[in-house]
Amino acid sequence: MKKIILASGSPRRKQLLELAEIPFEVIIADTDENYPSGLTSAETAIHIAENKATAVQNKLQEEYNSNAQTIVAADTVVVWESKIIGKPKDREDAIAILSNLSGKIHKVITGVCILTKEKKVLFSEETEVEFHQLSASQIEYYVEYYKPYDKAGAYAIQEWIGAVGIKSIKGDFYNVMGLPVSRLIKELESYQ
Repeated sequence: MKKIILASGSPRRKQLLELAEIPFEVIIADTDENYPSGLTSAETAIHIAENKATAVQNKLQEEYNSNAQTIVAADTVVVWESKIIGKPKDREDAIAILSNLSGKIHKVITGVCILTKEKKVLFSEETEVEFHQLSASQIEYYVEYYKPYDKAGAYAIQEWIGAVGIKSIKGDFYNVMGLPVSRLIKELESYQ
């Protein structure tokens, strides 16, 4: 597979591309992560991913006068009761988010944009996650020691909370980590 540009600084997305043995380099650009009202959760994730890919394509054009690369960008949102749950603002917000998700089912949706000078592919993947009922001490322990402030929904499934707190998953596990790798590979193979 040809080398791609990953338009993300996420260590989890880098880890997943390495796991899949996809050659890549990371290039990021400042991106506005706001989105127009009226979009569905999937459309929101796709919109932000597309903005990230476009910003990197513009950066490559400005700095290297090149837009020949394949750029992959993604954005992951957590949805509970039809509302997008973002990254927690602080410790109290993280505890509140996890308390709301405790014992319930939520959705994790990742929007992906694959962008070249000739083509743009947009898609999203949805995974349903159910937490066991978590105790207040479990939630506080996780927030205190893992500090999930950079994570949508205030958790990372590959950390302690995933091993201890997840009751079931319906869909792609890696999507919950931030990138639906097998779907991405199928889409990239159609490019090559």
